[in-house]
Amino acid sequence: MKQKITDMSSLIVGAFLFALAVNLFVIPNDLGEGGVTGLTIIFYYLFGWSPGLMNLILNGILLIVGYKFLDKKTMRYTIIAVVLNSIFLHLTEGWSIDSNELWINTIFGGVFAGAGIGMIVRVGGTTAGSVILARITNKYLDWNISYGLLFFDLIVACSSVFIIGAKGLMCTIVLLFTATKVMDFIIEGLNPKKAVTIISNKQDQIARQVVEKMDRGVTVLSGYGYYTKDSKEILYIIISKKEVPMLKEIVRAEDMNAFITIQDVRDVFGEGFLELSK
Repeated sequence: MKQKITDMSSLIVGAFLFALAVNLFVIPNDLGEGGVTGLTIIFYYLFGWSPGLMNLILNGILLIVGYKFLDKKTMRYTIIAVVLNSIFLHLTEGWSIDSNELWINTIFGGVFAGAGIGMIVRVGGTTAGSVILARITNKYLDWNISYGLLFFDLIVACSSVFIIGAKGLMCTIVLLFTATKVMDFIIEGLNPKKAVTIISNKQDQIARQVVEKMDRGVTVLSGYGYYTKDSKEILYIIISKKEVPMLKEIVRAEDMNAFITIQDVRDVFGEGFLELSK
C-alpha cells in the first residue's frame, strides 16, 4: 500500500509538472513539443483546439496499440497518467508566468517536462504518445528510453517548423534535449554506479583492502593473457561514483602496474544496492 501511494504521488506530481511545462513555457513562447503533445500544440496553434482534450483523444488511440506491448502495471499507470495530464493541461490552460526571456523559458520548459515525464516513467508508467513507442523500442531493441523518446519527439517537432518557424524549432530542439537529460537524471537516480575491472599480480591484496576499507564485495573471475597464456585472476567490483578515488588509491598503493577499466552502470540490483523488486 505504501508503494502504491508513493507511485500515485509520483504520477500526480509528474503529470502536473508536464502540464506546467506546456502551459507556462511552451505555448506562450510559440514553441513546439514532441510526440502526441507536439501534435496537440500544433492543433492548438492552427485551430485553437484544447490541448487537454486532444491529448486525451490521441493518447486513447495510442493506448490501444500500447496494450499489446506493455505489461498490465505499465498500462494501468499510463492510463492514470494520461487522464491526470489531460486534466492538468485543462486546469492550467490560462496560467502564465512573468518572463519574456525566450531561452530561459526554453530551458525551464525542458526541465519541467523532463522532470514530469521522468517521475512518471520511474514508477513504471508512461505519458503514452511517443513514450509508449520509446518503451516498446526499449523492450525489443534495448534502446535507452530517454533517447528513444528524443528520437520520436524530434520527428514531430521538426514537422512543426512550418508553424513555429526556424527559431521556434531550434528552441524546441534545445527544450527536448534538456528534457531528455533531466529525465535521464530522474530515471537513473542521484547516485550512478561504476563497474570496475582490475587485472593485477597482487589481486589478493587489492581485494582484501576493498573488502576491509570500502566494505564492498569483490567477484574474482578467471582468465588468461592471449599472448603469454598466463593465468590471471580478474577482480570485478561495483561501487558508487564517489568511491572511485578511494579504489584508485588502494590499487595505486598495492600495484602501480595494475590494469583498470571503469564503466558506467545504469541499474544495480542485489545485496548492498537495490532490491530486485524495485
